[in-house]
Amino acid sequence: MRAYIAFTKKEWVESIRTYRLFILLAVFFVLGIMNPLTAKLTPTLLANFAPEGMVVEIPTPTALDSWIQFHKNVPQMGLFVLVIMFSGAMTGEYNKGTFVNMVTKGLKRRTIIFAKFTMSVLLWTMSLLLCFGLSSYYTAYYWNLDGFTQILQSVICVWLFGILLLSMLLFFGAVVRNGYACMMFTGGMVVIFFLLNMLPSLQKYNPVYLVGSCQSLITGELVMSDFTASIIISIVFVVLSIVGSVLCFDRKKL
Repeated sequence: MRAYIAFTKKEWVESIRTYRLFILLAVFFVLGIMNPLTAKLTPTLLANFAPEGMVVEIPTPTALDSWIQFHKNVPQMGLFVLVIMFSGAMTGEYNKGTFVNMVTKGLKRRTIIFAKFTMSVLLWTMSLLLCFGLSSYYTAYYWNLDGFTQILQSVICVWLFGILLLSMLLFFGAVVRNGYACMMFTGGMVVIFFLLNMLPSLQKYNPVYLVGSCQSLITGELVMSDFTASIIISIVFVVLSIVGSVLCFDRKKL
């Protein structure tokens, strides 16, 4: 347990030294402000840029538009940045040779995996909470926060999908030694999820359903129980990825 805590602290310090923490917080800070602001200003911008003489009927923006922007920007831009930031979490250590020193001094390889996963989930959670908090504040400032329970549930779905991506990055990082390859394999898995999502019979079992349909929680078209299957499948994928990471890393030549 001491080794786990010590290595987790090391990961925290490294996230500061490599500016990973600050980059993630900065990106999600911007997204948190941009979500409600985009919803508020889009009708005005469209009206100003419309050709002269053309009458454009633009509906009045609501809080729902702000959360729609949230679920567009975070899964697309936010998760993309997340993958880039953690694609080298394992491969970078391989290239620097730091794993050799740690393992030869008695640090268990599984401890490295668990500590890296813990820190990546912590940073992701902090970033998403920052974005969610800012979006909530400014949405309440411009409109209201009706249906907060459904909004929170939709954010939890995005959070879980982010954890799935982190676990896959960790697994592929334990398999390959190149950060670009790790990112490519993870992106390939996401592409497979999207392709499988084209089959209606598999949609509710697909992890990508968490980010593709979570807006429907806010509108009331779906309830949290509709996501039960995709949540269970996602958790299974996370567990298998972590177990696979440990098994692969234990057999990996450093």
